[in-house]
Amino acid sequence: MADAPAAAASPFPRTTGRTRGYRPEDVDAFLARARAAFEAPESSNIDSSTVRTVAFPLVKRGYQVAAVDAALGRIEDAFAAREREQALSRAGARAWVGQSRQLAQEILDRLTRPKGRRFRRVGMLRFGYRVDEVDLVADKLARFLEEGETVTVDQVRSVAFRMQRRGYNEAQVDAVLDATVEVMLAVV
Repeated sequence: MADAPAAAASPFPRTTGRTRGYRPEDVDAFLARARAAFEAPESSNIDSSTVRTVAFPLVKRGYQVAAVDAALGRIEDAFAAREREQALSRAGARAWVGQSRQLAQEILDRLTRPKGRRFRRVGMLRFGYRVDEVDLVADKLARFLEEGETVTVDQVRSVAFRMQRRGYNEAQVDAVLDATVEVMLAVV
């Protein structure tokens, strides 16, 4: 019964059985750092990008991944909104829109390359993201940027790809997805 109070105080539900979740100590430590950074931004080394790319080890009886990821999404949104406000007050709306438009154009240039050649491929004996799946998402994001097709930040954050030999380089694809989220949050 000694575990009952600790479980009640847990900010997220825990995994059960064989399912693994994020290591609670790491999540709690990061959330404490993020809270401190948000409350004292002048002495912070955490921003929306840091929140977007944080990773935690998976363990038995860890925090449920979906619950933590949803919370991280809300935290990222808060940091991004503050960053947008700071940039607007520093540089002005015209400069902020110009920077966001430039980043969006760079993303669009990448996404509209020919299918199968949008990202670098990994070596013959390595696995990368499935080319057809990434190209499908790239087409949807390109339509979002060009025509305003409906895509949400959460959809971009939660996209997942299967693996294949000679697939697309994961780091490149992830960087473009992160930049897309950055553009989306800049204009919200």
